[in-house]
Amino acid sequence: MAATTHTVTNQAPPLVGYDVFSSDRALAEAVERHLAPDVLADARGELTTLGRSAGSAQVREWGALADEYPPRLRTHDRYGHRIDQVDFHPSWHRLLGKSVNAGLTAAWGRPGGHVRRAAGFLVQTQVEAGHGCPLSMTHAAVPALRADPALASVWEPLLTSLVYEEELRPPREKSGVLVGMGMTEKQGGSDVRENTTRARPLDADGEYVLTGHKWFCSAPMSDAFLVLAQAAEGLTCFLVPRVLDDGSRNAFAIQRLKDKLGNRSNASAEVEFDGTTWARRVGEEGSGIRTIIGMVAATRLDCVLGSAGLMRQAVAQAVHHAGHRRAFGGLLADKPLMRNVLADLALESEAATVLGMRLAAAYDADTEAERAFARIAVPVAKYWVTKRCTPVVAEALECLGGNGYVEESGMPRLLRESPLNSIWEGSGNVQALDVLRALRREPQALNAFLTEVGRVRGADHRLDGAIRDMLTELADLDGIEGRARRVVERMALVLQGSLLVRYAPAEVADAFCASRLGGDWGSAFGTLPPTLDLGAVVERARVEVDA
Repeated sequence: MAATTHTVTNQAPPLVGYDVFSSDRALAEAVERHLAPDVLADARGELTTLGRSAGSAQVREWGALADEYPPRLRTHDRYGHRIDQVDFHPSWHRLLGKSVNAGLTAAWGRPGGHVRRAAGFLVQTQVEAGHGCPLSMTHAAVPALRADPALASVWEPLLTSLVYEEELRPPREKSGVLVGMGMTEKQGGSDVRENTTRARPLDADGEYVLTGHKWFCSAPMSDAFLVLAQAAEGLTCFLVPRVLDDGSRNAFAIQRLKDKLGNRSNASAEVEFDGTTWARRVGEEGSGIRTIIGMVAATRLDCVLGSAGLMRQAVAQAVHHAGHRRAFGGLLADKPLMRNVLADLALESEAATVLGMRLAAAYDADTEAERAFARIAVPVAKYWVTKRCTPVVAEALECLGGNGYVEESGMPRLLRESPLNSIWEGSGNVQALDVLRALRREPQALNAFLTEVGRVRGADHRLDGAIRDMLTELADLDGIEGRARRVVERMALVLQGSLLVRYAPAEVADAFCASRLGGDWGSAFGTLPPTLDLGAVVERARVEVDA
């Protein structure tokens, strides 16, 4: 008989069997705050059901499998016919089906739809982030398609459906569809005005054929794509279906799939339009940027929500581990230095969640003032929250020590995913420059922003001081481009601080203002002032696992 070398002890149990939504106090409170009473009960029930599913061992396994077995491209069938097929692990389709069924593409026109969807998106990101890409683009395609009412009347009911059908068939034969996008090209990247893809009209009814190459086309097995191409009057938006009405495949050649750092469950492709690719114009020729901007704004908000979800999951794992792991005579979570680290991470996570949900509420309100606020607050949040994601996840991983560095913990997958949202839909400089554009051209946007942060003036002296410093920066627009990141960072921190002072428990708001706004903070996590109520901050971030 083999000798028994040791008995396994002092290991944290897997973080499964819990309600991802309800256990996130910041998220659940935001839903309560931003939804009207007549829709709150239904929304709470839907999100609780989704949260329990997202915290189950089975759905967690789906997320791991979708990432472990990435999509595979088959350009031709066995006979040599071009098929441009991307095959996914069944877990990918299960995740998409669950998320579509939960309404994560169905916000538009639904009471409280954006807040409900944002909360669900944040929950599902914690299971597996890659499948959020087609969900985000499908959701965001609605405002772009509304530039053509005839197109919108056909496509919007399919985009907002609660039915997921993975097979490629003519859209009129399906109960629900997904939409991707293809904007960037290898010579231009974020500078889409440099696109060289050409559109040639076939008739006067908005039908064209496209010729060109897209360097990044996300979710290439979607039913249709919104793409930008150069027409006679300039850059124009087009809808490109994968399958035409007669059942034949559109000329949509997938050249290769990208081998990415993270987001591995989701296919990102280079695609070729060979001069026979049929497309339908969306909006007028030359108005491509104006048409697509509504889609871009919505996907940028999803970058904020996605990063908030990744941060929340990383912090939940770190707090859970520290609450079970013993070292040096006691639980890690009870050690003053570890408690400081966990509290610091929890602050960053809660600030991201509260800000993302506030922006979703602005979409639901849809007033002139809220649209002006979102115009500047979305790129501010997109810049800052997505930038904070990677250091938060890396520090949370370190809380697990060597256990966090191995793939089985799930933390490496979170870390690989964490930089993506800062890059997707315009990286940091693009966001900062977009904020400057709003400051210069849209004074109503700055007014709305200042109104928002001014709602709690006088409630915290550190916030008041940060607002004054921010106004000093904004008063001097000469040479501002070189300090745009500094300006946007200050705007983001002031906005987060104002929201936490307004909505969060006193210990959370106090710790955030003391560190992020008051200057009593170091250069790494775990450097909060020791006089703060750090235990209460950590306890708020703790997950309660079902017995």
